[in-house]
Amino acid sequence: MHEREISPIWTSASFLVYTGGLTVLGGGIGALFYLSTQYHGKGEGTAWTLLVLAILYAIAHALRTRKRPLAAGIFAFAAVIAWIILVAVAFDWWGWTNGSFGNFHRWSWARLAFELLVLAAAREGRRRFRFPLVRVVSATTGWVFVVDVLTTGSGNWFLTVTLIVGLIYLVGGSVGEQPSGFWLHVVGGLLIGIPILVWCHTSDFDFAVVSFMSLVFVAFGYRTRRSIWAVYGTIGFFVATVHFLVGSPTGIVAGALAGQPPNITAWSFPLAFGLLGFWLVGLGILGRRRPLPAVPPSA
Repeated sequence: MHEREISPIWTSASFLVYTGGLTVLGGGIGALFYLSTQYHGKGEGTAWTLLVLAILYAIAHALRTRKRPLAAGIFAFAAVIAWIILVAVAFDWWGWTNGSFGNFHRWSWARLAFELLVLAAAREGRRRFRFPLVRVVSATTGWVFVVDVLTTGSGNWFLTVTLIVGLIYLVGGSVGEQPSGFWLHVVGGLLIGIPILVWCHTSDFDFAVVSFMSLVFVAFGYRTRRSIWAVYGTIGFFVATVHFLVGSPTGIVAGALAGQPPNITAWSFPLAFGLLGFWLVGLGILGRRRPLPAVPPSA
């Protein structure tokens, strides 16, 4: 029987542990970049990366044996990221990143091996340390592996496969009881939302579809009690509002780069976003399922 994952509670202490551990990771990555400028041999770079990985992994295990699961988990996450860098540096040292490695339009056994090694490390890290954040690595890499095997990295088929993987993550995050299911919702929501925005980003009807799907996202957030869906839905409402206010967001960016600001009347901007604000407040009120706790009468 699998041990249950730890369920971190957001407190001042956990914030400091998360921030500190990720800062250590950033410092380690910065050190590797610096060392790469001092030692031009790829073998030396691989050795230094291995040293950083060993230090992070040793700290994670030491914290785990001292019953500090949250701190151990964040260092385990950092170790998985260090492992990704190590594999990439080692593959470059061996010459395996040449040719088709970076071209998703061409098959590459080295790239598939890289993805599988990352998946294996993420799975082992989550199994050993039971830290939910590691699921971000496995979910993202799992998507990359699937689209790498089934698509050429672009086009409608790529978007379709991305959408299907997102739906699978949605189901997996909904039926599972582990805390890492939250990260399946985070990644799955992106994989579902991005294809919708790519397919529907031109006409008024397209952005009506975006608005409808944003409402579906919000409703699903209430259904699953996963607020990330409400966040994605809100982003969709903002994108649609910008379109109906000043035109296609891509057109706005292109015009801004060309020195042509969008034509907006003085009253339309505050009116549009004021109405959007009332709409979001209304959705929030309608979604409340529990009454506010009773306030005891003052003495």
